[in-house]
Amino acid sequence: MPVVTEPAPKPLGAENFLRLVGLVYLLIGLFIFVRRWNAPRAVHFYLFCLVSFILYSFHYSGKLSTFDTEVYWANVVALLLEPALLFHFAMVFPYRRRSPLRAGLIYTVPAALLALHASVAAGLFGFTPWLGSRWTLDRIELAYLGIFSLAAAALVFRSSRRASAGLVRQQLKVATAGVVAGIVPFLFGYIGPYLAGATIRPWMNLWVLSLVLVPIGFAYAIIRYRLMDVDIMFQRGLAYTAATAGIVGVYFALVAAIGLLFHTAWTTGPAGVLLAIVAAAFLFEPLRDWVQERLDRFFYRDRLDYRRTLVEFGRTLTAGVHLEPMLASLLDRISQALLVDRMAIFVEDAAAPGRFALARSLGVAWEGSLDLGFLGTLAEGRGYLFFESGDAPGLVPEERRTVEQLGLNYFLACRVHERTVAVLGLGKTVDGDYLSSDDVSLLFTMAGYIGIAIENGRLYSSLEQKATQIERLKDFSENIVESLSVGVLTTDLEGRIESWNSFLEQRFGVSREGALDRPAEEVLPPELAAEIALADGSGSGGGVVTIYKLRVPTATAEIVVNVAIAPLRGKAGEQLGRLVLLDDITERVSLEEQIRQTEKLSSLGLLAAGVAHEVNTPLAVISNYAQMLARQIGADDPRQMLVDKIVKQTFRASEITSNLLNFSRAASSTFADVDLNAVIRDTLALVRHPLSSSRVEVDLLLDSRLPAIFGNANRLQQVFLNLFLNARDAMPSGGRLTVVSSRSNSHVEVHISDTGHGIRPEHVNRVFDPFFTTKIPGQGTGLGLAVSYGIIREHGGKVELESHPGRGTSFRLEFPAPRKEVHA
Repeated sequence: MPVVTEPAPKPLGAENFLRLVGLVYLLIGLFIFVRRWNAPRAVHFYLFCLVSFILYSFHYSGKLSTFDTEVYWANVVALLLEPALLFHFAMVFPYRRRSPLRAGLIYTVPAALLALHASVAAGLFGFTPWLGSRWTLDRIELAYLGIFSLAAAALVFRSSRRASAGLVRQQLKVATAGVVAGIVPFLFGYIGPYLAGATIRPWMNLWVLSLVLVPIGFAYAIIRYRLMDVDIMFQRGLAYTAATAGIVGVYFALVAAIGLLFHTAWTTGPAGVLLAIVAAAFLFEPLRDWVQERLDRFFYRDRLDYRRTLVEFGRTLTAGVHLEPMLASLLDRISQALLVDRMAIFVEDAAAPGRFALARSLGVAWEGSLDLGFLGTLAEGRGYLFFESGDAPGLVPEERRTVEQLGLNYFLACRVHERTVAVLGLGKTVDGDYLSSDDVSLLFTMAGYIGIAIENGRLYSSLEQKATQIERLKDFSENIVESLSVGVLTTDLEGRIESWNSFLEQRFGVSREGALDRPAEEVLPPELAAEIALADGSGSGGGVVTIYKLRVPTATAEIVVNVAIAPLRGKAGEQLGRLVLLDDITERVSLEEQIRQTEKLSSLGLLAAGVAHEVNTPLAVISNYAQMLARQIGADDPRQMLVDKIVKQTFRASEITSNLLNFSRAASSTFADVDLNAVIRDTLALVRHPLSSSRVEVDLLLDSRLPAIFGNANRLQQVFLNLFLNARDAMPSGGRLTVVSSRSNSHVEVHISDTGHGIRPEHVNRVFDPFFTTKIPGQGTGLGLAVSYGIIREHGGKVELESHPGRGTSFRLEFPAPRKEVHA
């Protein structure tokens, strides 16, 4: 008959600890099953927690009732099933591995142990249910629990080392920390001594509490809440632990020092306790910060300085005004501080609020167009978007394809005045990890500075563009003013000059810099300033005042100007100053004078022609009577010589009157073949007396083979007449006039040279300008060479001038030679 020995009652404290652990397992399993039932391996984890709850919370009482027996066997099954479930879960977490055979083999071990346990209880195969066999069976089952749990920890650790994806690696890292921290203390603090046969002390039951870390680690990995902050939490935990240990160490060291110095124990009363609390309060935070700084330097190493200066860089970033270099520097700083190799900045489209365009990127490549419509949610005020690799729920296919091409996981809004002006996109770190909450918090701090900097950059660009437009308009307006052939002068209400164009610089010899911000009466000639002041004070009712033909002396000559004075008004109609326009009409007045003089000369020419015509009749009578008298007087009569002189002079007078009639007669505009040598001789005949009276000798070297040119003889005679008379005027004390005609290949040339005083170099380019003359007033009109130049151009010719002051002047006239007819 089997003998069943009642087990000794277990300590109440140990069972309470186990029930507490089981309750924690159940609550964690229910939480995961309710909140994340669709997460990978969530149901498997719930089964593991449920079995663990049965294992740690169900204990038979030893009464051997039906219920007590069911509880006993439930506890046995849970003990055998829980390690297998843990090992199986470690093998398939976080993604299932297709190995059903291996998974089936896992459960053969608990099945064999369950069969062994049942055989011992039933007394089969020679087993007897005595106390020794029960104790041996418990040791085997606890060894099985320890081995499978340790194997599960090793499997999770190996999976974390092999994981390539950052999120998976972080999940496995958390799970590994929970499994190792939960199983290793229980294994070496309870199972190890129990298997070694040591007596279980009451305090050793406390190691059971470490088992709650196993479901906590797995649950945290499943829900993935702030999963990337595990390292930060670990560092902070180390900092708090080290600070607490340091303060406790200081306390005990102080107590020991007092004991050694005073050879007495330090009894701490209420005052001592209060003093210790105050001292700990003051020492804890500095000590924690010191430890945290050392940990940061250990974990971050070279990146620590980058992280610390990143916020400072963000503050100085707002001082930047050029957008492109600022964005490039920003991405480079963030990449160095957070070890992120894929980033992009998306800037809001000014023409379409709520829509964003890629402004700058780092390590990002894409093909085709990008659909950035999903960033519109950030424009509505949402903090940031997070997409896992290959997972972008809620997006249309085009947007999901954009996220995949960019390879970015974080999209943070950069807001200014409740408006999203840009979006900062970041991918994973170079190690493939996601950013921690500290990293995201740092980026949120930076986002505000980035938004301000981008807004400042865009405003600066806009202002720079507007300034460029204004500068261009200003230059355009100034160019218009500078291109005007009138002087433009503006003054403020106090009479100070605000604008002064180049026309005024040339006329008055005052530069723009020397005229601006000076009173007008100090810059303008007194006559002009007085007239402007008089017109301004005449009270014209805000209208335009005009002054005609005002003679104004300048540093070089006197000019004649028309002056218009008008009020300068703003857009609102308010008077800002005065606008003065000066039109130099000196040449016009001179031209009018020359026209009047020309009309007088024309009238004089008509008068001379009439006189010559009237004189011809008495000259003919005198000539006839003189000839008759010469025939009546003998050849040896002394009066014969006087009569011959009378006849010759009458012929000469008749020739002069004929030339006057020919010159005053209206010139024909018809062109014909002209003998240029004949025209030169006729013209010299007209000016023979003026030349001889001025003691000017003429050297005439004419080519007898000179061909005729196609032209108008009268107009060509006018050209030579002007040149010969100018040569005479250039030699008031006498000289030599040389006239040479020759033929070249395709043209006929005439060289006219004198030995006069010459023309100054600065006047050479102006001698053919109308009304320009180097003669003293009253001796020249300034029209002779201008008219001659026009006549030469009419004949298809050209004229060249070479002059040497003190040595004389030479004109080279060139006319096209007639073409020979070709007979077929």
